[in-house]
Amino acid sequence: MSGWSPRRRYGERGRRPRSLWRRLFDYALTVAIFALLALVAARLDRLNTRSEQGIAVINDGDSLTLGSVRVRLRGIDAPEYTQTCTRDGADYACGRMARQALATLIGRRKVDCSGWQKDRYGRLLGDCKAGDVDLNRGQVEAGWAVAYGGFEREEATARSARRGIWAGSFVQPQEWRRTHRAEPEPRHDPLGGIVNGLRELFRFR
Repeated sequence: MSGWSPRRRYGERGRRPRSLWRRLFDYALTVAIFALLALVAARLDRLNTRSEQGIAVINDGDSLTLGSVRVRLRGIDAPEYTQTCTRDGADYACGRMARQALATLIGRRKVDCSGWQKDRYGRLLGDCKAGDVDLNRGQVEAGWAVAYGGFEREEATARSARRGIWAGSFVQPQEWRRTHRAEPEPRHDPLGGIVNGLRELFRFR
């Protein structure tokens, strides 16, 4: 016998043929991968940065409307319009005051917003300015919004100075929404951005 062995014979003949079911699975997996890549390529335009400009209609302390486009200020969370807070032992309409604070920041100027994500309500998550005034940052600095994935340093300064809602006690807007049966909203940090980006990428309407 000239050095014959089962291993050598198996190597000469090549690998054992795959079963029919294994081949069908491989074909299906390949088709699924190509279909997914085609879907992603077809919808990448959803993630392009969008810019909007115009006279703002102010909805509450962290959202506004420019023409037909609803914008949610990215990285901040203001009290909901109907939310109340407590100061000096009495309740007050902090949600309405947060809205008024945003209106004061804007004044009579046009607002410019840009962003590429959308939240679960279809609103553009935008970084907005009125002239040279950064509205996202300004609301947190004034104490009428909390950091929500950005502006943590500005929040710490406002809290230390007891500005706005920090002058008393309040329920975090996210918690207030939860207790009032509103849908949860991911934070606007990188992890929340991934959630919003994937939702927008695969949104069919």
